Amino acid sequence: MSFLTLTNQAGFTLSTDPARLDVAAIHRFLSEDSYWCQHIPRATVERAIAHSLNFGLYAPDGQQAGFARVVSDRATFAWLCDVFVLPAYRGQGLSKWLVQQVLAHPELQGLRRHLLATLDAHGLYLQHGYTPLAQPERWLERPHPNPYPAP
Repeated sequence: MSFLTLTNQAGFTLSTDPARLDVAAIHRFLSEDSYWCQHIPRATVERAIAHSLNFGLYAPDGQQAGFARVVSDRATFAWLCDVFVLPAYRGQGLSKWLVQQVLAHPELQGLRRHLLATLDAHGLYLQHGYTPLAQPERWLERPHPNPYPAP
């Protein structure tokens, strides 16, 4: 399997190679700093990564700077999730670049639908062609409140 690796003008690198991921840093952000999966167990993060198309964002020194993953059958549907840029690297356009490159990935072309959920980043995703659900009455969910209770 070949992996995508890109470098921007500022020297940040984006890679789909899961071997490069700093799973500890990803887990730390998701479990401690995200609003969508506080207290998520590391084993759950590892399982999610194992079954997703992952995009690691790396600073010029090689440190994990951000992350995104896509859950997809790579034929008809994709769900973009767990997108973040660590606070130390924000304000440099990295989230825009990350989302742009995720959407340009060759295995995510020609799909019928891309979805995501966000509390506060609508402006970012609207820039990349996402829109509110056209027919929300067709969508259902089966929520599980508080799936990762605080220890």
